[in-house]
Amino acid sequence: MSFIMDNLIAYFDSYIQLTDSEKNELQKILERRTIKKNHFILQKYDVCNHYTFISEGITRSYAINDQGTENNLKFATENEWIVDLHSFHSKNKSQIYIESMEPTIIFQIERSNLLELFAKFPKFDTIFRVIIEDDYMRLERRIIQNISSKAEDRYQQFLIEYPKLSTRIPNTHIASYLGITPEFLSKIRGGFSKKN
Repeated sequence: MSFIMDNLIAYFDSYIQLTDSEKNELQKILERRTIKKNHFILQKYDVCNHYTFISEGITRSYAINDQGTENNLKFATENEWIVDLHSFHSKNKSQIYIESMEPTIIFQIERSNLLELFAKFPKFDTIFRVIIEDDYMRLERRIIQNISSKAEDRYQQFLIEYPKLSTRIPNTHIASYLGITPEFLSKIRGGFSKKN
């Protein structure tokens, strides 16, 4: 196994230890891809047919409103998954984009292969259920913050949730994720610097 594949196996093992047959089956259905910076993994109106694991790099999911403004929904970095869950399960056209923010190595599992994996090895069904629950809790927490917290508190939570991301992506993307302007984010960062 390659070092990158070893990392992915270790990721699954952190939930539930995999047997050799489970590891072999997983390797058979994984598709490894290298994505250049600012290239799409999913575009709006395409059907999301894959669960995507980020082995190296950063991706983001985002929507574009009627005024043409991009609104970042999620960032996924190393050892995280990204997917348009609604499109993946419903087979409807996606309403979002998923894009690389730097050169990125991903592993993808196609829908039918994932469902077969769940049926053959229920352990994977359990692992993916926990992954979805974790993502849902993160989203729920973010919604509550957006409707009840000040921008400074949302930025503080962003730094906790994505500790290394603030130095790897432009302020415009962080501001979009927080629902504020880049100028206001600069003021918040300036205030944090003065406090520290």
